[in-house]
Amino acid sequence: MIRHFLVVDDHPVFRQGLVALIHSQTDYKVASEAGSSEEALKSLEQLTPDIALVDISLRNDNGLDLVRTMKKIHPDVPVLIVTMHDEIVYAERSMKAGARGLVMKQEAPETILEAIRTVLSGRVYLSERMNNRILESMFAAPKDGENSPIDRLSERETEVLEFIGQGFGATEIARNLALSVKTVNTYQEHLKEKLNLESSADVRRFAVSWFQATHR
Repeated sequence: MIRHFLVVDDHPVFRQGLVALIHSQTDYKVASEAGSSEEALKSLEQLTPDIALVDISLRNDNGLDLVRTMKKIHPDVPVLIVTMHDEIVYAERSMKAGARGLVMKQEAPETILEAIRTVLSGRVYLSERMNNRILESMFAAPKDGENSPIDRLSERETEVLEFIGQGFGATEIARNLALSVKTVNTYQEHLKEKLNLESSADVRRFAVSWFQATHR
């Protein structure tokens, strides 16, 4: 039986590579490609794929917001997040959005195919490292009964915070997310307000500390 794919990624070179990887399997076929949420939703008006592969960073949008919309339209279509963003930051958010798994773009082709096969079989795919972290967090004692301030951030704000934590400047972040520098600066202002920080330097210090803490 041929399994039909929808591939959503705004980086043409990576998308072409992913399509080629899918077509290397005789029972897989890419039925549609999209570089934005708008294109993906138009495709879904014409077809119902067996699986959708979605990146988090999309042109003028966020992939997790797209996943939420897709699940309302086609709740039975499983979604696998394929992203450059760190799974430690995004795995839980992806699951909450409705995805059935997350695999990082840096992984070997066979690992990506394994993730696809796992999701197509009806199971959830996360790396062993991520599964262990989630299990540990489930049994960890709650801290003061409070949610993390990160929970207050939107998906795009979290993306920007992640890049800041890795040492990227506004111009580099804008290039990676296909945004204007002005828009990135606006997101940094949102971070300052939501995290109750006084300056951009405070945002950077917070971002670095947060990123390092999540990767211990």
